[in-house]
Amino acid sequence: MMEYKGYIGKVEFDDEANIFHGEVINLRDVVTFQGETVGELREAFKGSVDDYLEFCEDRGESPEKPYSGKFMVRVEPELHKAVAMRAKIEHKSLNAWVHDALETAAG
Repeated sequence: MMEYKGYIGKVEFDDEANIFHGEVINLRDVVTFQGETVGELREAFKGSVDDYLEFCEDRGESPEKPYSGKFMVRVEPELHKAVAMRAKIEHKSLNAWVHDALETAAG
């Protein structure tokens, strides 16, 4: 994985073509890049992100943000209750408790 300006690139190696290729994975738009060396790959990744941002600017559109920091999770009522109780016991808001649990799980 590579990161540039908040965008994350996933890289694979094509053994037959002897080339690295990648894609920005935290966008709905398709942004790809490739290179024969790690240095070329890094430059191509940065160039693709910069091209994407410039393309959006030229069209007068806001570029898609990698992540907003908000998401909704639907769970069963009993799990919701259990998590809310654990948060209360730990003197945390539900949001803070879930944040901490996710941070621990994500490593």
